[in-house]
Formats: sequence, structure tokens, C-alpha cells
Amino acid sequence: MTGNPTFLPRTPHGVSSCEHGGRLRGGKDMKDAPAAATDAPPRIPMDEPAPEPAAMTGAPSHDAVLIRRTLVETASVADRLTSYFYALLFTRHPDLRALFPAAMDTQRDRLLKALLTAAEHLDNTPVLTEYLRGLGRGHRKYGTRAEHYPAVGEALIGALERYAGSAWDAETEAAWVRTYTKVSQMMIDAAAEDEQLAPAWWQAEVVSHDLRTPDVAVITLRPDQPYPFLAGQYTTLETPWWPRIWRHYSFASAPRPDGLLSLHIKAVPAGWVSNALVHRARPGDVLRLGPPAGSMTVDHSTDNGLLCLGGGTGIAPIKALVEDVAEHGDRRRVEVFYGARNGHDLYDIDTMMRLQQTFPWLAVRPVTEEEGRLPDAVRHYGPWAEYDAYLSGPLGMIRSGVDALKGAGIPTDRIRHDYLGELVLPAS
Repeated sequence: MTGNPTFLPRTPHGVSSCEHGGRLRGGKDMKDAPAAATDAPPRIPMDEPAPEPAAMTGAPSHDAVLIRRTLVETASVADRLTSYFYALLFTRHPDLRALFPAAMDTQRDRLLKALLTAAEHLDNTPVLTEYLRGLGRGHRKYGTRAEHYPAVGEALIGALERYAGSAWDAETEAAWVRTYTKVSQMMIDAAAEDEQLAPAWWQAEVVSHDLRTPDVAVITLRPDQPYPFLAGQYTTLETPWWPRIWRHYSFASAPRPDGLLSLHIKAVPAGWVSNALVHRARPGDVLRLGPPAGSMTVDHSTDNGLLCLGGGTGIAPIKALVEDVAEHGDRRRVEVFYGARNGHDLYDIDTMMRLQQTFPWLAVRPVTEEEGRLPDAVRHYGPWAEYDAYLSGPLGMIRSGVDALKGAGIPTDRIRHDYLGELVLPAS
């Protein structure tokens, strides 16, 4: 399950979920289930960023063809399919409702994004495995257990059967069952391995709350036990005011000897979690953290320069990367472009300029919209062919930034970020 639990189905601990007809064990005809909940336009946040696209070799497998055909057929009714899925799940397994937030508005579309991602990478086993294992580890914080997956599988198959129309037949159902079995077992196995190594979540006390602007706060946390992470990674966070609603925030520093963690939070309109953290949280409050995730980390085996683009609070992980380079004693060039709407929104510029004064290999270039777009500023400098690029910020900035970097000669495999396509990490 992802995000507040996203559901990808599967049976526990390697037990086969397939019968001769391809149905999940225990599956029933669910066309008579209750009507779906009220539809809403899809907003597709995920608990983990989708994997980077990779070149496929050879033709897609037959199962992949059938699954993608189903997804094309259901694309226009994705909202109704998702609502029907949850109606089935909660009606037949009401005990699972407690794993989800009280308000399902931001939860309901996570399933479809997870399925689209899995289907897109079905024939790329290394990429799919890494992605799903991350989801499996992350789902421990929701109380997800292996025995929950068969119920999810039943609801998924029932919803697809109802809405896939002419794309649904016995062969397609069998393909979905096989895929679901593979996908969910990866998640179950990863969760079981992680249970031996780390807690499902960490308690973290707020030790300082610095309001930099009316809607941006820098929060420092003290976890109740060591929290291992790498500069450039992010965490999922739950507040006591909105139980079972988790949001992603990048770490704003490299790991520190005192174990403290720093986050930059921007309150966004209708953002329950972000507004609570910016306007309500105070020292002494206790939050919960999920495991660290993300691949936007520094490769210390190369001496390539670092070209870093940070927009808004996206400067937080960029600052962490600068600290990481300094702590490793590297002297390679680091170029930071710090973008914002105006000078007032460059809330951490003083910190970044102090770092520039401290490290001669670091250059910081603030860019506001009054002066031009961030990608345009990057094009003005360079050349960047010998740099590894890192991007963090709003999705639009990531997209335009990637295009600009490719145009500047940086290969795709040296451009790092934690967004892909339509994936939007929750801002709230």
C-alpha cells in the first residue's frame, strides 16, 4: 500500500493467489457492491516518487500489453474506478478503514498512480523492484501487514472488472492476478526485511520553530532514536493534528553529529499538514517520521561538479547537498541557482551566502522571476557538460529545468530529482 495506504494487492509470504481461472483466492463477484463515493477530479500524490524511465530492450511481455490496455480503457473513468475500489474494500473489509485518514480527498487517487507506475515499468525488473521495495518499507508506518493484501486484491479485481469494459476477459484478469502477486510480494518481502533493521516510524520532538516569512518556517526536530539518512533525501511526516495524513519534506541539512533534523515548510492553500506545521507547531510538540527515501544524493566516487537548481523551499535539500560535499572534503565546483518569485521569497539567501563565503568552490546565484526564469539563468552560464545536476522545487520548474539541462549537454543519467511526469509529491 502507498501513501496513506495506496493499494496494490497480494497474498502473504509467497502463498499463491491464483486459481486456475486466474482469480485471487477468496475472490467474489463484486458487481453488486455499493455505489461508489462522490467523484472528484484526480490529484495524484504518491508516497514514493516514481522511478526514472529507462530504455526497454525487446518487446513488452504479454501481461504488460494486457495491463496497459486495461489502463487505457479505464483512463476516462479513473475517478469512478478508484471510488468503487474503496467502496468495495471498506464494505467487505471495514476493519481496514482505520488505516486511512478520516478525509479521503487526497488519498483516493493514489492507487491509480501506483498502478500506472507499476504497469509502465513492468518489464524493467530492476527499476520496478527498487520502486516497490521502497513502497513496502514505507507502508510499515501505516500498520500495513501482509494479510491485508488479499483483501486489496479482491477489491482491485472487482473494480477493474466493472470498469474495464471490452478490455476485460479471463486472460486479462489472469495477467492482473499474476502481476499483482509479483508486485505485492516484493512489497511484503521488503517490509519483512526492514522490520529487522528499523522501526516503522520515529517520534520526533520539535526543538525550534523559526518563522522566516509569514508562510515559511524552518523546523528543527530531535528524533527519539538515531535516524539514518543521506543529504538530498526526504522523509514523510505526520502531525498529531491530522492523524494518518502524511506529507513529504526534504531534509535541509546533511546528517549532524547531534542527530537533529532540519526541515523547511511552506504553508500552501488548503494544506492541512503544512499549515499546521507553519502556524500551529511549537517546541515540545511531537511528530512522527517515516523512513527516509529519495535518490537525489551526491555521488562521491566522481569529481564532476554539481549544478544545483532549487526553487522556493526546494533550496532545502540543495543546502544539504552543499554541506555533504563540504563534509567529504571535496573541492569540486558547486554552482547553486536559487529561484523565487521575488527577493522576499528568498528566505534562506543569507544562509546560502554565508556558505559561499566559507567555501571557495561554491557559487550561489539568486534568481527572481523579475529577473527571468530559473532555467534561462542556467542557460546563460556554463558550460555544464562536466557537471552532475540536481533539481528540487515546484513540478513546473523541474520540467523546464530538465529540458534546459538536456539542452546544455548534460546526459539524462546525470540529472537527479525526485519527480517524474505527472507525479506531484504532496505540497500540503
